[in-house]
Amino acid sequence: MDMLKRIVALGALTIHLSACQGGDPSPYVDWKVYGGSPDDIHYSSLRQINRSNVQQLRVAWTYDSGDAFPDSEMECNPIVVHGILYATTPRLRLIALDAATGKLRWSFDPSPGDKTLGKRRNRGVTYWEDGSDRRVFFAASQYLYALDAMTGKPLLSFGDSGRVDLREGLNRDPKEQSISASTPGVVYKDLLILGSIVSEDLPASPGDIRAFDVRSGKIRWTFHTIPHPGEFGYETWPQDAWTYIGGANDWAGMSVDEKRGLVFAATGSAAFDFYGANRIGDNLFANSVIALKAETGERVWHFQGVKHDVWDRDFPAAPSLVTVRRNGHPVDAVAQITKSGLVFVFERESGRPLFPVEYREVHASDVEGEATAKTQPFPLMPLPFARQNLTEDVVTNRTPEARRAVLEELRKVRSAGQFTPPSLEGTVVFPGFDGGGEWGGPAFDPETRMLYVNSNEMAWILRLVPRPKTEGQTSSRQVYAANCANCHRQDMSGSPPEFPSLREIGRKYKGAEIAKIVGEGRGRMPSFEYLGRDVVEAVAHLLVTGQDTQFDPLSSKLHPHPLKYTHDGYNKFLDPNGYPAVAPPWGTLNAINLDTGEFAWRIPFGEFPELAARGMGNTGSENYGGPVVTAAGLLFIGATDHDRKFHAYDKTTGKLLWETVLPAAGNATPAIYDVDGRQFVVIAAGGGKWGAPSGASYVAFALPN
Repeated sequence: MDMLKRIVALGALTIHLSACQGGDPSPYVDWKVYGGSPDDIHYSSLRQINRSNVQQLRVAWTYDSGDAFPDSEMECNPIVVHGILYATTPRLRLIALDAATGKLRWSFDPSPGDKTLGKRRNRGVTYWEDGSDRRVFFAASQYLYALDAMTGKPLLSFGDSGRVDLREGLNRDPKEQSISASTPGVVYKDLLILGSIVSEDLPASPGDIRAFDVRSGKIRWTFHTIPHPGEFGYETWPQDAWTYIGGANDWAGMSVDEKRGLVFAATGSAAFDFYGANRIGDNLFANSVIALKAETGERVWHFQGVKHDVWDRDFPAAPSLVTVRRNGHPVDAVAQITKSGLVFVFERESGRPLFPVEYREVHASDVEGEATAKTQPFPLMPLPFARQNLTEDVVTNRTPEARRAVLEELRKVRSAGQFTPPSLEGTVVFPGFDGGGEWGGPAFDPETRMLYVNSNEMAWILRLVPRPKTEGQTSSRQVYAANCANCHRQDMSGSPPEFPSLREIGRKYKGAEIAKIVGEGRGRMPSFEYLGRDVVEAVAHLLVTGQDTQFDPLSSKLHPHPLKYTHDGYNKFLDPNGYPAVAPPWGTLNAINLDTGEFAWRIPFGEFPELAARGMGNTGSENYGGPVVTAAGLLFIGATDHDRKFHAYDKTTGKLLWETVLPAAGNATPAIYDVDGRQFVVIAAGGGKWGAPSGASYVAFALPN
């Protein structure tokens, strides 16, 4: 009888494990890495939650860090290792939670006692272990920290007492650099390979990709994305551009082919984003997919998606390492989404395109000093997952009044599709600066070879204006106009909430606090420490009191800006009531077969609750954060900003199977993991995008016990 009970119990356990893990030794049962796995495909082979029972999902636990503040965000994709969930909070504390209960194990604050001045973005952390040596790495401000994964204490042998200053090792004065990392690095053996986020205007730090020793913090290798003399691509820039141009940085993350020893990076544009008279040329390796030898940083192959970028067309997400089929045979490949709504697919070892890429002639710039590229690459398949040109037939039809107002504005600016150059009268960028595809990245199903990508359908208007001069006797108002007005506008009204109004900032912060923000930078705002303390304090005084200060630029590090033009701010193209200027859908969710390049399905994604209440539902909306696909037939995604919903779709059809409302919008990619045979789906509910309410919760869902 006892033997019979044991046999039955063993059979039950086998069935349970098969249900949880698919009955095979799949590498996709854990979530130890940002994006789920080194190949960054956002895939889980866990099967306990499936099409038939997903409607039974309930909140298993919630952890509220309690440190949300107005406009704060949480974009973190948590990782789970040995039953511990590692994540970050709105004030950029690193926390370790019991993955089964959400109970706090420990918390690390990189800036204890400091008042939080402005939003701080972080999308995740990196884990490494060797026996009992278990480490968690994350970046805050200009520092890369290494912590003991079990205690949260800094590892004093790493760098300088547990941290490395990312401003060092860039071949420039560290005190004049503004650099951090909002997306976690990747691990290969004992290397932590890291990109960076830098200023999008000059002066800007270079976008070097660097490999740090995980134990000591020393730099083991560097790949210069702005080539130095003698390096491949040097001739695509002006002479010695590496000494004064910045950007071309991998801010969106990387992926690793551990078997081949390759790391894949996707870079952004060079600074300044929208006018490149001082960087004439194609500007390799900006806007490129780059395959490097992970051991040494040596280039294997590259593909440049935008030559001489003046549209802020960064590659917005890490390359996805996928396997597709060609002529009945598997082919290891790399899929790269773009802000403009395109998908490029390459053979992994050679970089050969798996779908034809056509180089088309594009419009030339007529702005003084600018020289845009004559041709740009377009994949012939898959077709774009976002509309490519804002014409009058695409204009909103929400109301007759809204349509008339938008048409009137559209006829004042240029709108001729992709790569229409920036202009003084204004140029429509569609999809906008946030995509199309965005930093959430796609999910890929290795069983069906489907790529799932969410997309924005928002138009923006890019307008160049003369850059104020800062030569001779200079004032704090002139410094503001030259360095701050392109985001916060000349009249300090900003483009809230992403670029807040500064008109009454003195009510929120003291002058010394404002000077600290200006000096150190926050969120998307770079550090202006290079201007010198006297200039920074004068600008802070101007913002608080409105009083201009005259000073001699020779007494500080202030210097004339080398570019003639800047832009007049980040301007969404909206109708008079604040809704998108284009007709719906305003956001979509797409399934693309990477074997054929054909769409399996496309649906509107998201809605505005107030419009839905008036009968205008299913419009789609802006969305930030990526999907996760499972072997059990599900596609999980939050991302929709306005309705705060977390969704589960049938991955085969796009049918909505389950949804719930989060405490704040889930502008992050979920993570899926198993603890003691129970499957969980967790997402950060941080909100805060474009004026949405902010939160500080991680919410985990599971089936009832």
